[in-house]
Amino acid sequence: MAVYKRSYRGYAGQLTPLWSRFLIITRYAFKNVFQSKLLTAFFVICFFYPLICAVGIYANHNARLLAIFGVRALFDVDGGFFFNFLRVQGSMAFILTAVVGPGLVSPDLANSALPLYFCRPLSRAEYVAGKMLVLVSLLSLVSWVPALLLFLIQSSLAGGSWMWAHRWMTGSIFLGSAIEILVYSMLALALSAWIKRKLAAGAALLAVFFFGAGFAEAANNVLGTNKGILLNLGRLIATVEAHLLRQPWRSSISGESAWMALLAVSGFCLWLLARKVRAYEVVRG
Repeated sequence: MAVYKRSYRGYAGQLTPLWSRFLIITRYAFKNVFQSKLLTAFFVICFFYPLICAVGIYANHNARLLAIFGVRALFDVDGGFFFNFLRVQGSMAFILTAVVGPGLVSPDLANSALPLYFCRPLSRAEYVAGKMLVLVSLLSLVSWVPALLLFLIQSSLAGGSWMWAHRWMTGSIFLGSAIEILVYSMLALALSAWIKRKLAAGAALLAVFFFGAGFAEAANNVLGTNKGILLNLGRLIATVEAHLLRQPWRSSISGESAWMALLAVSGFCLWLLARKVRAYEVVRG
């Protein structure tokens, strides 16, 4: 349009609220996530165990079935039940993270697309939040959300007295899942940013957890210490969840120390992201 005609008019339509603009990143990232039929199938499989647990809780309150077995209950729905549930679903969440996480940031860096994001009204924090929300949403749907639904099913069948006596477990379930989701998400995004190849970033995520556990045992044996657990992120997460759900758990550090270690890992990953997620990158020859 020629400027001299002075017929240009600014956009007069409704503007997207500032607080929700980063959600556009999440929306388009979700479209890429579920393009894979294999991933979609695995995501559905993640709900099989919660469904089995729900059926088990219903059977646990079926008087006719209990009479056949001659017991008052098939199993106890307590902190141990939800601790085991979070451990199983945590494994599912980790696999989801290893598949989805590495592909969130690495394509943008590999194709030098970050300037296209930041030339728009988006900050670096909003970019990271938009990408991270993809993982947070997926992992929440397979961890604390079904766990709380099981809690509600048990409460409706066992009565208000059971729910009141065990109300503390709702906060424990959420906090235990939240720290696990935070560590998985931040680690996946940081590796995705620094390792620009999706497969390599996924392999690095697996190495951090599996080889980290081996290094932890080696450090304990060679150095004669019991602090090698700090290198075993899976063990740290289990320690936190056992502490929150009041379960016996053999660990060389306390639940509070495990909390601090996991938050430190998350903070370090955030620092790594801040170093890489920029509108431009200076390459020194």
